[in-house]
Amino acid sequence: MALPPQLRSIQHHLRTAQEHEKRDPVVAYYCRLYSMQTGMKLDSKTPECRKFLIKLMDQLESMKKELSDNDSISQEVVGNAHIENYALKMFLYADNEDRAGRFHKNMIKSFYTSSLLLDVLSVFGELSEENIQHRKYARWKATYIHNCLKSGETPQAGPIAMGEDEEADEFGAEGFSGAGTSHGASFRGDPPSQSFQGQDEGLGPGPAPGIGFTPSPGPGPSGPPATNYNNIHIPPGAHAPANTPAELPPPTGGVHLSPEDFTKAQKYCKYAGSALQYEDVGTAIQNLQKALKLLTTGKE
Repeated sequence: MALPPQLRSIQHHLRTAQEHEKRDPVVAYYCRLYSMQTGMKLDSKTPECRKFLIKLMDQLESMKKELSDNDSISQEVVGNAHIENYALKMFLYADNEDRAGRFHKNMIKSFYTSSLLLDVLSVFGELSEENIQHRKYARWKATYIHNCLKSGETPQAGPIAMGEDEEADEFGAEGFSGAGTSHGASFRGDPPSQSFQGQDEGLGPGPAPGIGFTPSPGPGPSGPPATNYNNIHIPPGAHAPANTPAELPPPTGGVHLSPEDFTKAQKYCKYAGSALQYEDVGTAIQNLQKALKLLTTGKE
């Protein structure tokens, strides 16, 4: 069934769901849940939109039954951790490739898909300021690098300036028809979701227009600094070795923990467990350290 034009803004989230159907059904499920919730806000009245959204709801119900024994579906906190870790894993892959000056379709796709998955996180509640910044930066970086390569320019590597309003709201899919590059065939070399097939639930080949990056005025593709992203907070584990030791507080007796503290500690442990599914030892250790610090000192 074709996607009604009124719901065009969710087409890439639905495409991401389709790409992860077999690889990671949890990602596919939450991408569709986000699309359904967003679609309801966009237009649930017109017959074509209503019909499309009802079909999407039926698909979600079917997936929920199939995945009923999966903690990431039955427990929101685990699902939240799964999607966030997956999104940040993709962000870190693209960020490391970018900093190393390796520009290719995989890393552009990874930047943009991470921004879509950070959209999806909103099904669990408001995004943190940190994730809002990651989303904006990832979407802008994907746009900037894509347009540089398309025009034959060499992108500037690593965090660079971006204008306040320079964020891609639309991202053309025409640059992602290839199957990747020679930067490694395994997960350690490529991001976890590099399936570039554009065939999906009636979404077609993707929008033909470009992706709307307007360079700042001035020399070079990026222009003079407007907003400095050199100090953007990159999630831990991006560059430090996974086994980098951290200071752990000594156990202290008689610490008073509130119910909220226990919930936060549980969340960190869930995040660690989710990270281990991707063999991401660094992130797992950091989350366990956060939980331990909270439990031993009562402070984050």
